[in-house]
Amino acid sequence: MVVIDTEEEFDWTQPLSRVNTNVESISAQRSAQALFQRYDIIPTYVIDYPVATTDAAVRTLRSYAEAGEAVIGAHLHPWVTPPHDEDVTPWNSYAGNLPAALEYDKLARLTEAIERNFGARPTAYKAGRYGIGPNTAGALVRLGYHVDMSVVPRTSFAADGGPDFSAWDFRPYWFGPDHQLLEIPLSCGYAGALWRYGSRVYRAAGSKHGSSVHALGLLARSRLLERIRLTPEGVDLAALIRVTRSLLQQGCRAFTLTYHSPSLSPGCTPYVRDHGELRSFVGTLDRYFDFFLGRLGGVATTPDAVRTLALHARGRTRELLHTHDSGLPDVG
Repeated sequence: MVVIDTEEEFDWTQPLSRVNTNVESISAQRSAQALFQRYDIIPTYVIDYPVATTDAAVRTLRSYAEAGEAVIGAHLHPWVTPPHDEDVTPWNSYAGNLPAALEYDKLARLTEAIERNFGARPTAYKAGRYGIGPNTAGALVRLGYHVDMSVVPRTSFAADGGPDFSAWDFRPYWFGPDHQLLEIPLSCGYAGALWRYGSRVYRAAGSKHGSSVHALGLLARSRLLERIRLTPEGVDLAALIRVTRSLLQQGCRAFTLTYHSPSLSPGCTPYVRDHGELRSFVGTLDRYFDFFLGRLGGVATTPDAVRTLALHARGRTRELLHTHDSGLPDVG
């Protein structure tokens, strides 16, 4: 799966602001979109409110969706999504930290804008800043979502108030009211000789003492242990291949590659500062797709297609339990 955080441009080194609603970089998506078509990949553009309500951006993305070449999902940046009833702070930038009613209202406004301007209600969601919280699942189910993709395994955002996913791994799972939602985590995990002890070693290396001797850097340079996200943003092809092979060895079968839409417009993110870096960025995508779909024998899919497979598997599990009358609880 390819999932693109499709959003406004802003200076990542500056505090968040409601005035940053420019989405000119959406027109730059065509370079990657041509690559997706060549590999028969249908990407999921999870879009936020400025994208969903800007005519030029809507025309570009709707043309992909109407041609069957893309799926449109939702991506909530609360600071640029009405109603604007909260202060703009790091804590409030994680939508899951907002009062339940306010998180729901913002998500409802975003959902309605996408349905109005794209002609279909989104069913896949990825929280901006990965900020899901205790009330997110209930809001998603009420609004008709089927899939969430906000979890970043082995990663914590707790330092400025975000969720802690340190104990999560790559496995999709059912959650929410009546287990109606499928969580498909972002592909992020450990690679290297010490991957089996990754969480324990990474925690020790990141401690005050470990940081004083730059333990994380030493582990990465020696290839003993790395935590790598499946993204071309700041990650080279060799590292993408290492984490893919490592996760595959660990039993992962559903892979999600992700990046931010402004990275395709030079100067909008730290990862692509000029046209040379843009060529390198797109080239990394090209070579990774060739590796994954060619040498590795993977297949391109979408979040909803994965959910359909999971529903079939869950139904089959229930059937087996009923047939054998094992007395076991429903493990779907």
